[in-house]
Amino acid sequence: MAPAADREGYWGPTTSTLDWCEENYSVTWYIAEFWNTVSNLIMIIPPMFGTIQSVRDGLEKRYIASYLALTVVGMGSWCFHMTLKYEMQLLDELPMIYSCCIFVYCMFECFKIKNSVNYHLLFTLVLFSLIVTTVYLKVKEPIFHQVMYGMLVFTLVLRSIYIVTWVYPWLRGLGYTSLGIFLLGFLFWNIDNIFCDSLRNFRKKVPPIIGITTQFHAWWHILTGLGSYLHILFSLYTRTLYLRYRPKVKVSPLLRSCVCVGGVVLGV
Repeated sequence: MAPAADREGYWGPTTSTLDWCEENYSVTWYIAEFWNTVSNLIMIIPPMFGTIQSVRDGLEKRYIASYLALTVVGMGSWCFHMTLKYEMQLLDELPMIYSCCIFVYCMFECFKIKNSVNYHLLFTLVLFSLIVTTVYLKVKEPIFHQVMYGMLVFTLVLRSIYIVTWVYPWLRGLGYTSLGIFLLGFLFWNIDNIFCDSLRNFRKKVPPIIGITTQFHAWWHILTGLGSYLHILFSLYTRTLYLRYRPKVKVSPLLRSCVCVGGVVLGV
């Protein structure tokens, strides 16, 4: 975490319960944590394309919701790191819970008939989200949020490992790539927290272009955004295989991954 004595800028005093290691208002007076803010673009732009393409191809609404949820997380995180206001922090952290619940629903409904709805699982995940939201608004303890988020991610990891081990072993490349990228981001998140003072001192001694590369919370955004995007692709690939669409993963000329079925793009 950042030291207490950080400068103020356009958005005034920090009211969030978290302030990350990036120096506040060091790039521009209008953005509290510049690199932590702009790094969220990877969670905003690609999922927007995914949402549009999913609607065009008539995919099940759960996958459209997945892309939209990731976009909302990116936008919320942008607002949080730009302002360091408590309200914007909630706009970042609570959608992380909600989006993971959508991912969990998709992963556990991969092997059901098309357009089916599991009301029991849906009710459980909605109830979990409501409980987490209520408790977090009351206790305002970031560790509680991090533990709840970690539980959801751990559930997704176990489900993914089950699928690539026992159901579709040929999806190991995509599944483990998604997981590996996400875990690398988690490693950088911890480095940023644990070694913040050392990182700040290092950035004072080196040229700015080198210092930028040590903004590890920004790397957390980039890597977890990419890992989450690939996870949606993995979930979508698993679903289309079960529905016997014979999908293929390709990379478009714009460097966006896609799931294609018979030459028809099902996701970007």
